[in-house]
Amino acid sequence: MAPAIPAAAVPAAMERPHFIGIGGAGMSGIAKILAQRGAKVAGSDAKDSATAQALRALGATVHIGHAAHHLADDATAVVVSSAIRADNPELARAAELSIPVVHRSDALASLMDGLRAIAVAGTHGKTTTTSMLAVALTELGLDPSYAIGGDLAGPGTNAHHGEGQVFVAEADESDRSFQKYDPEVAIVLNVELDHHANYASMDEIYESFQAFVAKIRPGGTLVVGEHSGARELAARVAGRADLTVITVGETEGSDAWIRSITPHGMTSAVTVVLDGVEHTFTVSVPGRHYAHNAAAALAAGARVGIDPAALAQALTAYTGVGRRLQLKGEAAGVQVIDSYAHHPTEMTADLEAMRGAAAGTSHAEGHGAGSRLLVVFQPHLFSRTQELGKEMGDALALADASVVLDIYPAREDPIPGITSDLIITAARAAGADVTAVHDKGAVPDVIAGMAKPGDLVLTMGAGDVTDLGPQILAHLSK
Repeated sequence: MAPAIPAAAVPAAMERPHFIGIGGAGMSGIAKILAQRGAKVAGSDAKDSATAQALRALGATVHIGHAAHHLADDATAVVVSSAIRADNPELARAAELSIPVVHRSDALASLMDGLRAIAVAGTHGKTTTTSMLAVALTELGLDPSYAIGGDLAGPGTNAHHGEGQVFVAEADESDRSFQKYDPEVAIVLNVELDHHANYASMDEIYESFQAFVAKIRPGGTLVVGEHSGARELAARVAGRADLTVITVGETEGSDAWIRSITPHGMTSAVTVVLDGVEHTFTVSVPGRHYAHNAAAALAAGARVGIDPAALAQALTAYTGVGRRLQLKGEAAGVQVIDSYAHHPTEMTADLEAMRGAAAGTSHAEGHGAGSRLLVVFQPHLFSRTQELGKEMGDALALADASVVLDIYPAREDPIPGITSDLIITAARAAGADVTAVHDKGAVPDVIAGMAKPGDLVLTMGAGDVTDLGPQILAHLSK
């Protein structure tokens, strides 16, 4: 843990914050940084967890369950995310006590004040790219602060208060909260329609991203990926004279030109040409999209004055982040890997990456053509399934066989007629081998009956499907 910095570095409103839903990925990161800065942090969550225990180790008070009496009378602010419902008893108590309610994005924005902030945005790839930067800058001894939507495989945390001048933050577009940040450098990896409960059209998505870009500090930089949506965004903001736009991609002429991506099983060798200088390094996650993420991280780091050659080599220290093609283990010759992918584009990218890895594993280990990719997919949100169910089914056709679970509702109420059958029907129409399993507890036994030595099993989705990896491994070991 970094030493506490002077109390003046803690915004007055955040001296005694209370977080409702403190165990969430975004909320816990902010709470950790504040605790490391010396704030008296408290909060509540629906259930106990390793995250709650980590917060307690930092001195935070974490209550389990939501109740009005959990909120201390002397709290200086109540921090909430968009997932907190209006009838939460602690929120009602805050109103009675006239304690200000602060959105987590405002809290995070206040922590970036006075630092060289890099904000990473995009429909996909935010967590990975933010993590790559955090790991590389740490490897270089720059001790950055960071707030990430997932746990790093190395440090094992999603946030850190550093003594360095750089603050790297994942910028979430789902509820427009990223419009609160004013970074020196912003990365936009891609722009697609998602979060259908908050955005009705691509025009609304572009307007939201344009508002985010408008907050980049004067003289700052926008790094855009090769995705058509990111390039369209760049075109829409091209009239801003005090903004430098850096393009990243495999197309020759890109400012950060990805000259080559050479897969080696579960890793890739990547060569990027930046400012006329060639940099070759290893990305320890398979797939072209992860190579693109690394190139964007390289370009962004260079814009805050970090030596590109040193940064390129430091990127090799990145070994992954929780739930982003994370190897959970191997049993009976079968590797089990976990993926957070829940949008069709993410699903396709991860499935293509794992098909390549399966082929490499087959060749290297002598399993021959029998090595297969088996997927356990859990749809996330009724609204997303309603809008993108067919595309999800099409993506599953890339697997040799799939098990599809019921929809994970998260914050949503059911939508009549919207079930995982939409995905299953589309997948079968695309020629996929799909099995519907309504009892999540039955999945380990189903997969153990399907898998053969050399196969890769991918648990995929943003819900609690991640819990199945260890259970599948246990069944395979029997």
